[in-house]
Amino acid sequence: MGINQQPRADDRPGPAFAPIRTSRVFEEICDRIRDQLSTGALKPGDKLPAERELAKQFGVGRNAVREALRSLENAGVIILEKGAKGGAFIRQGNPSAITLVMSDLMHLGSISMEELTEARVFILEFVVLLACQRATDEDFDILEENIDRTEDLTRRKLFVERVEATAQFYKLLAKATRNRVVSMIVNALTDILRPFVRSGGGGKTLEGLIESRRRLLEHLRARQPDKAARELTEQLTALHHLLVGGRASDLR
Repeated sequence: MGINQQPRADDRPGPAFAPIRTSRVFEEICDRIRDQLSTGALKPGDKLPAERELAKQFGVGRNAVREALRSLENAGVIILEKGAKGGAFIRQGNPSAITLVMSDLMHLGSISMEELTEARVFILEFVVLLACQRATDEDFDILEENIDRTEDLTRRKLFVERVEATAQFYKLLAKATRNRVVSMIVNALTDILRPFVRSGGGGKTLEGLIESRRRLLEHLRARQPDKAARELTEQLTALHHLLVGGRASDLR
């Protein structure tokens, strides 16, 4: 059985779709399937009707159904499996899809570095507030271990590994909020920026980062969100300055 799907209960009928009457056929098919997800008629692990049956229900050609299924697969909504027991299955939630979409927009120029940094500043200010309220001593100890590792990698001039460690810091901080949506957003923004840090930094390290993060952690342990937010914002704007130049204060 594919992607750990759960067997459908015998008393739960499969989704039924009305015929489509529009020129944008494959997009309408995608919308109809997404509507079934939003209402709970389709759940992760469920198998869609066969391609021929979908074409019959929608009142369209099989090529349109096939195009829609490929689009949904690319979007991470379904997974297409081959074989006798294969077919189109609703997949489990895939937070990485957010990262892929936003990363594409960055590379295409639809999102600027200024917009990305501005979003990170305001989102991470909220993260700091939640972390001060919810984080445990164990969370703070894990953050301290990350800072120690980053310092060691800096001393050894291991730039690539250092970039990974510095990025992990934001994810650990977000995890300490105990909010999965916040963690998902922070992880996406962090992963989008990482390639730019690798290339844009040119092997340079952010001056004073280790000391700044130790001050940030001190404020977090003391449950001082205002001071922690100011410290973190200075880090983010300094990083922006390193990557694109200009005055970091322009972001505030």
